[in-house]
Amino acid sequence: MKRFWVLIGFLCMAGSAVADSQLRAFQTVDDSRGWEAVGRLDFGTRSFCTGTLISETLVLTAAHCMYDTQTHVPHRPQNITFKAGWRNGFAQALRSARAIYVHPEFSLSMDNRHDRLENDLALVELESPVHTASVRPFETSVRPRNGQEVGVVSYALDRSESPSMQKICHVVARQGGVLVTSCDVDFGSSGAPVFDMSGATPRIVSVISAKAKFQGSKVAVSTALDGTLAELMRLVARGKRQADAGAASGAEPPVPGVKAPQYLAGQTAP
Repeated sequence: MKRFWVLIGFLCMAGSAVADSQLRAFQTVDDSRGWEAVGRLDFGTRSFCTGTLISETLVLTAAHCMYDTQTHVPHRPQNITFKAGWRNGFAQALRSARAIYVHPEFSLSMDNRHDRLENDLALVELESPVHTASVRPFETSVRPRNGQEVGVVSYALDRSESPSMQKICHVVARQGGVLVTSCDVDFGSSGAPVFDMSGATPRIVSVISAKAKFQGSKVAVSTALDGTLAELMRLVARGKRQADAGAASGAEPPVPGVKAPQYLAGQTAP
């Protein structure tokens, strides 16, 4: 673990000369056109995360979003609402959840932080398909190489009513199923899609899990989709929904010079 975070710090400093783009808020219909499949996942009135349609009925997000931010009790599907393209009080499509599928190797009580981050992936199955012409699910792809440009679209506490895009940020480290990028994220960005922007259409390559710091440099930690998403899709095919599992995260000794990663579910009410 120590070697992993030292690697992050080294690569962040080495890549600091490469310019990232600034966050751009989606304020108009034109701004958000083509990105409507990214939406806000609301958990009652207490918290929210970012999620993305990868089919007409499945929303990709982070596994830790499926637990209450304070009690760590699993959310119930009936308390989850997906708001596709949510912007300033209006959604392109609004759906309730039917089922939750959490990666079987994810647990909030897992001692190894890297393993938690590597498996921090979940799917929310919607009660009914999203057939709206303006909402087109995104395809997924394998994790990008070190140094590659990626982009992210996310909600956060200071932009909970309208998402923002960072079109250019960079992969600064990879280890196993964990990616570290220079993307700008905050609480509420958990589950946000990280896109490979190099092709004709953006493809999701990872999902935001946490943020961290090394010697003053902010980094975003995300879960790659390689293999992990395929396992989740098998759970969906078998109808194996989330069990009432998961507990408070165990304490871990800090790595010198590195602030521990913080999960990024956002709270909408005290």
